[in-house]
Amino acid sequence: MLRGGMPGSAPIIVLSQNTKRESGHRVQLMNINAAKTIADVIRTSLGPRAMLKMLMDPMGGIVLTNDGNAILREITVKHPAAKSMIEIARTQDEETGDGTTSVIVLAGEIMAEAEQFLDQNIHPTIIIQAYRMALEDMIEWAEKKFSKPVDVKNETQLATVVKSCLATKMLANYMDLAVKIALDAVRTIDVTKHGYHEIDIKRYCRMEKIPGGSIEDSSVVKGVVLNKDIVHPKMRRRIEKPRVILLDCQLEYKKGESQTSIEIMKEEDFSRALEQEEATIRKQCDEIIALKPDLVFTEKGISDLAQHFLVKAGITALRRLKKTDNNRLARVTGARIAHDTTDLTEEDVGTLTDLFEIKKIGDEYFAFVTSEKTTAVTVVIRGPSKDIMNEVERNIQDAVNCVRNVLLNPRVVPGAGALEMALAHALNEKSKSIEGVRQWPYKAVARALEVIPRTLIQNCGGSTIRQLTALRAKHAQNADKNWTWGIDGVTGELNEVKDPDASKSWFSWAKTDMNTLNIWDPLAVRIQVLKTAIETSVMLLRIDDIVSGTKKKDANSEAVMPE
Repeated sequence: MLRGGMPGSAPIIVLSQNTKRESGHRVQLMNINAAKTIADVIRTSLGPRAMLKMLMDPMGGIVLTNDGNAILREITVKHPAAKSMIEIARTQDEETGDGTTSVIVLAGEIMAEAEQFLDQNIHPTIIIQAYRMALEDMIEWAEKKFSKPVDVKNETQLATVVKSCLATKMLANYMDLAVKIALDAVRTIDVTKHGYHEIDIKRYCRMEKIPGGSIEDSSVVKGVVLNKDIVHPKMRRRIEKPRVILLDCQLEYKKGESQTSIEIMKEEDFSRALEQEEATIRKQCDEIIALKPDLVFTEKGISDLAQHFLVKAGITALRRLKKTDNNRLARVTGARIAHDTTDLTEEDVGTLTDLFEIKKIGDEYFAFVTSEKTTAVTVVIRGPSKDIMNEVERNIQDAVNCVRNVLLNPRVVPGAGALEMALAHALNEKSKSIEGVRQWPYKAVARALEVIPRTLIQNCGGSTIRQLTALRAKHAQNADKNWTWGIDGVTGELNEVKDPDASKSWFSWAKTDMNTLNIWDPLAVRIQVLKTAIETSVMLLRIDDIVSGTKKKDANSEAVMPE
């Protein structure tokens, strides 16, 4: 209820009675607390010593993962600010496929840092301006100062980046296998046509999970794997260099509409109707047989009669494919998807396939359509249980995205909190030259960035204050040279390296250099983390009013008419 009007006059009701309204300072504090709560949920899922989360839904299904996005996707929240925090994990996942946990932890910390300034009655706009300045500076430094180029043709350098990505995941024990899968998959679907560079993971790199076997049995198949068997037992199960036709029409008689009624007077009429059906199907099959294919795939059904004609012509057929699988098959076979058999020409036949084979894996049959020259791949994931296979799928997805990011933007930044620490030091230095109130929120971004190395130390039980002070001092000692120093996420310490020139101070041995630890992240991922975290904080800080009311009438409550 909003009251207004002249003092002493009756209140004017503007909003309806059941509308709740929060405004001003209180809203910003509520949003900050919501952001902190979401960040706390997945803080322990950061780094190589990350904990897993087990989430159960009401139906009893479980999700077992340490992937930030997967965890938050399964959680149901009510608070609007918490919802927008969850949304940024999804954005990060869709844009770069990695860094989902970091972005939430960082956004939560940047929000928390704003609280003290709001308490001092500094206007949110001033805080926002300082945050935006910090973001612009950080992006510039990350791109020009704290990153190094990668030779995309050098497999070893690419493998190093993928290993850094996977070190924090469950697949860390199967590192070489996962790296090989990711590199093979992305190299295959990497296409440059007419000056346009495309790596479309969503459409042309599919994961096929087959229960049974061990994780080591997972592999990359250059082509398409379909969970399908042939429609007739007499059809061939292995064909080398097949001619392939792809259809998205049915090879069965089109039944009339449900309202159609046919009146049959004589017995011959019924036979004629059946003959007509048969003639239609025969015509369709003849149009296919005329092109002498070995393989026919269709998205719709194939009737028994059509199967009979195709078997006689020595053609293997598979039916009821997904549209996405058919598109991938078009990439593999070189065939064009025909919408009607009457339109089929020699150009529509695909001849690029090397081998078609049906294999029985476990209890089910799988059709393998492979080609060496293909630009579509299927990653076959094996594993002892559904939950483990789901987690392996998420990990490989991250690794594949990681390779894509490096190929599209071939620069890397040091991981393990080194980049964040280097940026924090640079922000601290620059804040001294900023005049007015803005320097404090600007400096607060530097403090917020330290949450990444701090969380890495906490997650493996290290001494947070001691190690962080050592690292801060290391970056302050020689900022131009030591920007690759970070935290060893496995031990939670800064590794000891004998340095005869070091001074006798207690942190002189504090050396965990990313050049020796070889932890490098794609630049695209870290920049997206910084952008998303700051932009979200800015958006949430600009909210000063939450009006929550019900617009719809309840079904059981009747509207009261004014008298």
